[in-house]
Amino acid sequence: MSNVIIQGAKHSYNLTPAPPVDSPPAPTIAFLHGWMLSQAYWKPLIDRLQLDFQCLSYDLRGFGLSEIGDRDEYSLISYARDLEELLDRLEISQVWLVGHSLGGAIALWAASLLSDRILGVVCLNAGGGIYIKEEFEKFRSAGKIILKLRPRWLQNLPPIHAQFAKDSVQSPLDLFWGKQRTIDFVSAKYAAAKGTLLDSTSEEEVHKLPQIVSKLSQPIYFIAGANDNIMEPKYVRHLASFHPSFNGYGENVFELPNCGHMAMLEQTNLLHRLLLDLLAKPVASSCI
Repeated sequence: MSNVIIQGAKHSYNLTPAPPVDSPPAPTIAFLHGWMLSQAYWKPLIDRLQLDFQCLSYDLRGFGLSEIGDRDEYSLISYARDLEELLDRLEISQVWLVGHSLGGAIALWAASLLSDRILGVVCLNAGGGIYIKEEFEKFRSAGKIILKLRPRWLQNLPPIHAQFAKDSVQSPLDLFWGKQRTIDFVSAKYAAAKGTLLDSTSEEEVHKLPQIVSKLSQPIYFIAGANDNIMEPKYVRHLASFHPSFNGYGENVFELPNCGHMAMLEQTNLLHRLLLDLLAKPVASSCI
């Protein structure tokens, strides 16, 4: 892991070596993790992809090993600006973005802001664009309560690891990942966790995403988990439908079988093959 200061906050990142010079030219892939998570969950996928692509993963400001700095701004666009500075520091001019859940929304904002350097976006377990007032208010209220009840000692309890290994996935993950999710859950900075929760679920922000997607000229793909109860496939398809490549039939939407909300861990091999296909072709079939 390496560190870099972005707008006053230390960020943890990992950048794999570029593929051998005798390989065909390939863009860098930057991975953006979801809410209360970290870059750790990308490793199994990056281990496969780094043979063909340079891969960049990093902890969003206030999550994982990244610090919060002295900024009090947690909008999606502010995180897209963080990414812009990271790409500048690492001198990466052309990049594909793969964003999971909250990271998918940030990736869409970044594609809008940096259309000259973002070649395309893959949104993983990410969608939305429909604001259901009562549901969102319940989610926000519950989230704020949970964020205040996160004692550090939780990360040392195997039963909690087992619970996190089962949370929001189709089949239980290895306990290693349950422990990692527990660590990330208790270590996320309160201001960042609360700020991103409230901003990304506001009525204004939810309604902005479809507008952004509709104006993007780059390839934008959406990958859903067939059994995702956090971001159900119907909501993934809804947001995807605003991009021209939806083409009335969901040609930019892919659904992974036996998969909940953590596709990068639940269906690593399928996702690897799909990403290789998507980044090699301007248009791909919607069936795996």
